[in-house]
Amino acid sequence: MKRPTQRETNPFPFSDTNKRYHTFDYYLRKKYGGKCAVIPLDAGFTCPNIDGTKGVGGCIYCSERGSGDFAPPPDLPILEQYLAQQAKISEKWTCVGYIPYLQAHTNTYAPPSVLSPLYDRLPDLPGAVAVHIATRADCLSPDALRLLRVLSEKTDLTVELGLQTASDKTAKIINRCHTFAEFKDGFGSLRSEVPRARICVHLIDGLPGEGRDEMLASALTVGRMGADEVKIHLLHVLSGTPLAELYRRGEYVPMTREDYVATVAEQLTFLPPSCVVGRLTGDGAPDRLLAPAWSRRKLAVIDAIDELLYRNGWTQGSRLP
Repeated sequence: MKRPTQRETNPFPFSDTNKRYHTFDYYLRKKYGGKCAVIPLDAGFTCPNIDGTKGVGGCIYCSERGSGDFAPPPDLPILEQYLAQQAKISEKWTCVGYIPYLQAHTNTYAPPSVLSPLYDRLPDLPGAVAVHIATRADCLSPDALRLLRVLSEKTDLTVELGLQTASDKTAKIINRCHTFAEFKDGFGSLRSEVPRARICVHLIDGLPGEGRDEMLASALTVGRMGADEVKIHLLHVLSGTPLAELYRRGEYVPMTREDYVATVAEQLTFLPPSCVVGRLTGDGAPDRLLAPAWSRRKLAVIDAIDELLYRNGWTQGSRLP
């Protein structure tokens, strides 16, 4: 008798594969009827913890591209950035739609005269079915919220908020330059003022001084806040960053692969099943990645998380208090 596969015995309702969590791919296929690709863009913005408004130097792990290492250079017009990447993606995959993603730095941190024309053109990019905008919860001014509300009435909008950790102690170490209370205020304002927008919250595992308890607490906190999507990243040590100096001096030790896999699997059990999981790890620019070396094998890490969930009988949300 044939043994049932993991896919056939998967009890998780938001999945049609062996994945025991609500993948972004599943969400997109159900919403748009097929595969969609996210296209990262760099509009040339900065951040308040870079330009001196709140701090200087940025977060200790960020390169000068501000999480936009995989986007084209900002001196290229947005349309050129978008079309160049769309062409490359089309050589590999057949997509039913594309999602322009303002990824680098803080994409609400500019006056309305700059933001408005940029936001206006995003829904009209060829093949665009939605728009994602990355920002900070403390950079949601009334003007920015108004423009986001207008954009959300034109297209499916997701606003991505970098939290990284719910611990103010850790946020100070990484030079985040905002508190969790400020994050909650921004999250609440975004939810009330732009009700049609999805909210995605970013978390980083392996931040200096944090153990598994702190990382689990951050995931549980975000789940309770009602985030529509969560992205979980591994902290990478990139050359040229303050974190790289800590690493070289032996003052920062990256997570092991085993600890990361175990932590992420447990974090998933604390997220509501309806919450989309945008990613389970991240990419460090290959030419700048100092550590951890195991992160280069991203698919192997994800497979290990899948295996641990299956072995423990866990699914997303299965251990919610």
